Amino acid sequence: MDKNTIWMIIGFTGQGFFSARFILQWVKSELKRQSIIPIGFWYFSLLGGATLFAYAIYKEDPVFIVGQGAGLFIYSRNLYLIRKRSLEEKL
Repeated sequence: MDKNTIWMIIGFTGQGFFSARFILQWVKSELKRQSIIPIGFWYFSLLGGATLFAYAIYKEDPVFIVGQGAGLFIYSRNLYLIRKRSLEEKL
């Protein structure tokens, strides 16, 4: 398998993670009968963002790099805030 094919697979994997986050959010919301964002949404966002960030670097696409880099910060920050709140609630 050549390098371009491998990176294309990596790119599609990242897109798969992003799709999974919306499917997870939709299913959880339907089960609860209200709009919710489960913690798994943020983990899939982080996985998808990191994978697509690597792909964007490989493609040398500055627009894609900046967009995914900003997203990684936001996803990480949300996970940090969720964890911080969880730890505070245990005290």
